[in-house]
Amino acid sequence: MFPTSVIGSYPKPKWLLRTLSNPKASKEEKAHALDDAVRLVIKEQELAGVDIPSDGEMRRVEMTEYFTERIGGFVFKGPVRVWGNNYFNKAAVVSKVYYKGPMLVDEFLFAKQSTDKRIKVPITGPYTIADWSFNEFYKDKREFALDLASVIRQEILSLAKVGADFIQIDEPAISTHPEEVPWAIEVLNEVVKGISGVKFGVHICYGNYRALFPYILDAKVDQFALEFTNRRFRDLDLLKEYSYDKELGLGVIDVHNSRVETVEEVKYGIREALKVLAPEKIYVNPDCGLKLLDKGIAFEKLKVMVRGAREMEAELIGDRRGEARG
Repeated sequence: MFPTSVIGSYPKPKWLLRTLSNPKASKEEKAHALDDAVRLVIKEQELAGVDIPSDGEMRRVEMTEYFTERIGGFVFKGPVRVWGNNYFNKAAVVSKVYYKGPMLVDEFLFAKQSTDKRIKVPITGPYTIADWSFNEFYKDKREFALDLASVIRQEILSLAKVGADFIQIDEPAISTHPEEVPWAIEVLNEVVKGISGVKFGVHICYGNYRALFPYILDAKVDQFALEFTNRRFRDLDLLKEYSYDKELGLGVIDVHNSRVETVEEVKYGIREALKVLAPEKIYVNPDCGLKLLDKGIAFEKLKVMVRGAREMEAELIGDRRGEARG
């Protein structure tokens, strides 16, 4: 019960950042440093007890920039401010987008050979890429996103061929435009259409979760991974209201707060989810990616998350055995 996972990103080691920013470091040195960082963060997740790790997105700088650099039809316009002093290189679509070849296959294969555990592969979804890019070609965002869906689908097919069987489509932008949610879910379904043998999760954070319903019930995916700690678990009522029956990636760790949660706080979140879903439907994960936290704090948060999940599992098994004896 309650398999534990991460959303995707993990804090980059300081030595990796120094190597990548060092103009004297060779291409080979930077590649070796990235490989070592992937091994390290996977091992840290294993030590924390995480059931389904990721490679921590060590090779990615930003979730849309990484993909617009590798998809045909984009040019970069320069850095834009996201929040605080954080920037990303924003792209503009200037022609019909097209698939240039595998983007994540090598990443996945390297991560897979670094662990015996199942690996989750996060990939930024077409709606978010379209929403966070300048549109200088398509008549509207929907047409743009549909073409991107075809590209992302080709990438997922490439991943599936080499054994990736848990792919998470990251769509944080969907909940920020309520009027576009109906067709955004249609675009999502185009991504996964006809693909078997893969568990599909979708991660959505921020924004208005009420706007997602009832449309996400029609999504042809297995799981939605949603933030709840940051919302004090209030939006769990939506799942009950709309008879949500998919798996839930339950966010029980606040990634915007350096305070390490207690085990009891994690268990509280799981108990709240159990009021609306069967335990077999609940996965346990942080609210979002961990990359903005100090690496030591991220590790401690994951350990608490896993311990809370395992204690809740033990309690539930004990309750069931007691009921059986009764």
